[in-house]
Amino acid sequence: MRTTASGPSAAELLDFVRRTAADTALVASLPLDPEGRTWIRLDGPGGSEAWLIGWPPGSGTGWHDHADSIGAFLTAAGTLDEHSLAARLPTDGWKTLELAGDLDRSRTLTAGQGRAFGRHHVHEVLNRSATEHAVSVHAYYPPLPRIRRYSRTGAVLRLEQTERPEDWQ
Repeated sequence: MRTTASGPSAAELLDFVRRTAADTALVASLPLDPEGRTWIRLDGPGGSEAWLIGWPPGSGTGWHDHADSIGAFLTAAGTLDEHSLAARLPTDGWKTLELAGDLDRSRTLTAGQGRAFGRHHVHEVLNRSATEHAVSVHAYYPPLPRIRRYSRTGAVLRLEQTERPEDWQ
């Protein structure tokens, strides 16, 4: 894989998650829990952070971003929905924003479908199935320095919490 001095590109991360999701033995090795998400940390390309994640029926991430990391994810099994904002938000110094109209984007990603994204991409990912687990592969570069979590009521987005790696490892 070609990487630049600054690490793998978003396209290279998407290629990695696509190849990893095609590894049916790896995907099948993920223990699935009916109550909560499960995950296995993977070795990502060029110093990136990667994860295989299991999504029980009805689970989701809530609105969040990956701060200064670029990333990619791909559904390996089942179906995931992604809701995102088609705008670059200010990165720091705010707690509440009123969003302009027509910023919402939604996509449904079935097995084999994924996407790459840039820094400060605000989204939520959901498994809307009432009965089926979903499994996905994610990769981020640089490794996640923080995740900012948001609440959303209509057009109002509120920063609720900033998590650092020690909060989730």
